[in-house]
Amino acid sequence: MIQETFPVGILRCNCTILGDETTGEAVVVDPGDNVAEILTRLASHRLKLKQIIVTHGHIDHVGGAVLLKRATGAPIFLNQRDLPQLSMMNIQAGWLGVNSPEVAPPDQDAHDGLIIGITNLKGEVLATPGHTEGSICLYFAPQQLLVAGDTLFSGSIGRTDLPGGDERLILRSIHDRLLPLPEATIVVPGHGQSTTIGKERDSNPFLGFS
Repeated sequence: MIQETFPVGILRCNCTILGDETTGEAVVVDPGDNVAEILTRLASHRLKLKQIIVTHGHIDHVGGAVLLKRATGAPIFLNQRDLPQLSMMNIQAGWLGVNSPEVAPPDQDAHDGLIIGITNLKGEVLATPGHTEGSICLYFAPQQLLVAGDTLFSGSIGRTDLPGGDERLILRSIHDRLLPLPEATIVVPGHGQSTTIGKERDSNPFLGFS
């Protein structure tokens, strides 16, 4: 498996490329910006993009999705409960003092339980509302990998003070959907360094109650 995670945009969202050397297929998660760099990295591995998956509808995670789709033809997956986030993209851009990116409804609803990925790399969508109403995580069980968006971070959790946020709900999502995963599962969060389920279960100060 090819895995590259790198920061994009002014908020340094973690964009992740997952690819298979055998088939030459790839998935990109959270192309928030810097589409030219994403395309360069795909080309360096000779990968053809098959899916664009967005963990939630905040500008720093979805901002480059339409441009990446236009360049590659790959469909966009986003949970439909985050469509209101797309409708307020001008407002989100105003918070950051940047131009509003082009956005569009997803090609497919990334609903709970949906199997995503490529031929030899399949993952499951886990609905984890709380950071936004439609926040999701992607769990690749054979690889013991969780791409967590802005639900769970190393030593922290996603903020809940923006529209659609709910502190009680994000804690419930983490306790019910993420902490039961195997402790060795690597967590790639939406920002910052990777961690593991075991480490967060044992030491994350936000998770001491349910």
